[in-house]
Amino acid sequence: MKNDETKSRKLIFDQEGLELLAKRLKEIRSEKGISQEELAYRSEITLSQIARIETVRINPTVSTIFKIARALEVRPSELFNFEL
Repeated sequence: MKNDETKSRKLIFDQEGLELLAKRLKEIRSEKGISQEELAYRSEITLSQIARIETVRINPTVSTIFKIARALEVRPSELFNFEL
């Protein structure tokens, strides 16, 4: 790989997928009656990070998704229960 190619790498950010994930996360939270604050507490993730995920400002890691799923007491696949 050329040095110029290394400098021009872009972060992967699938806007559509992240919007659908954010929508699904909000739906599950709402169904369970859990606020962003409560989810942050249960998952040990900052409130600002939860808010950034739900407003599609960040691309959460797989580990973050696992923590959220455990906190919501759902399978990770439930967070991805949508069509792209």
